[in-house]
Amino acid sequence: MRCLYCDTTYAYDEGRTMSMTGILSAIAAFPCNLVEITGGEPLLQNRTPELIERLLDQGHHVLLETNGSMDIRCVDPRCIKIVDIKCPGSGEHAKCNLQNLQHLAAHDQLKFVISDRNDYDYARNIIRKISSDVPNGNILLSPVKEKLDSSTLADWIVADGMGARLHLQLHKILWPHVQRGV
Repeated sequence: MRCLYCDTTYAYDEGRTMSMTGILSAIAAFPCNLVEITGGEPLLQNRTPELIERLLDQGHHVLLETNGSMDIRCVDPRCIKIVDIKCPGSGEHAKCNLQNLQHLAAHDQLKFVISDRNDYDYARNIIRKISSDVPNGNILLSPVKEKLDSSTLADWIVADGMGARLHLQLHKILWPHVQRGV
């Protein structure tokens, strides 16, 4: 597949590219004004901030789901940023740019994907440090479906009185047999 923004070819090539105009036209064909940009790390594509701004200018409600490794200050403040804070169980937590926590707007969200109690404790410590800066309900805790039962995570959240929401990975519940990964 080719990157929709910069023509970079990826290993799972489907031979399809789209220009910025093509992307905007394709989105305009849908009877919905909510657009979520996701997929690994969208900010690795140089033109993602431009795409976000153009969509916002056209009246779309735009969400950006980022893996938290890139600086989010380049993103239009009107965009809702969902910043994934990597926990130790992911093996990626050292790549997380925790400076992003200082650049969140009131409508932005933090997401932690939790695989075990160690991940939960890691997330809880970060949440306690920043809880006054993030509105209640804008912190999402998602269990890794194959590793942590959602009711266990819910019990931990309730027991600690966390200002966080249990966030289930619906794509894994609705389409469990779809292969994922890049």
